[in-house]
Amino acid sequence: MENKLLVKDVFFDLDHTLWDFDKNSMLAFKRVFKQFEIDIEFEIFIKIYEPINLEYWKKYREERVTKEGLRRGRLIDSFKMLNIEYSNLTIDKLADAYIEELPLDNHLLDGALHILEYLTKKYQLHIITNGFEEIQYKKLKNSGIFHYFSTITTSEEVGLKKPNPLVFMKALEKAITSPNNSVMIGDSFEADILGAKNIGMETIFYNYRNEKIPDDYKVINALSEIKFYL
Repeated sequence: MENKLLVKDVFFDLDHTLWDFDKNSMLAFKRVFKQFEIDIEFEIFIKIYEPINLEYWKKYREERVTKEGLRRGRLIDSFKMLNIEYSNLTIDKLADAYIEELPLDNHLLDGALHILEYLTKKYQLHIITNGFEEIQYKKLKNSGIFHYFSTITTSEEVGLKKPNPLVFMKALEKAITSPNNSVMIGDSFEADILGAKNIGMETIFYNYRNEKIPDDYKVINALSEIKFYL
């Protein structure tokens, strides 16, 4: 067992870390496809969409696409892989419907509630997220975990995205804490772990996708393993 970290504030990413984005996204798309009578094999679409979506989020973090470009592009590129083309008007309607549907299902990742209950007795808990502000608050409230967090910092609020250090600095300022007393837990090695480490925070990488990373980072493969460190 690792030595426990000497921290008082625990910062979490939301999507793919606590909130089961893949499952909730799939359920949202199922309803959207039914609503718009899109007749394609759903499982094939999801397999194509998920890596494209991750790549667009990377572009969004790096300011290479706008919010509108992300919402449009990930759908256009996914349908293109299936040799299907829709007008921008239809794509925008699909994108809007998906964003409306997304926070309606609120499955959490295994162990999320248990670890939040465990941590909230010992630490102040916080959220730092790159997700769209208008739905991140809905996700937190609808999934029943909003009350665990003392502060919530979104990239849209700051005007920048993780891993930009100013996002983490804003979150620390809101939490009235310092990097030395804080740990960041997230599933994006680039956005969450490197971003937090660069301003002196401790980090715990939730290796959601079984990535290969350097050996000198604290890694968990299940949320329950946070107890090894905190």
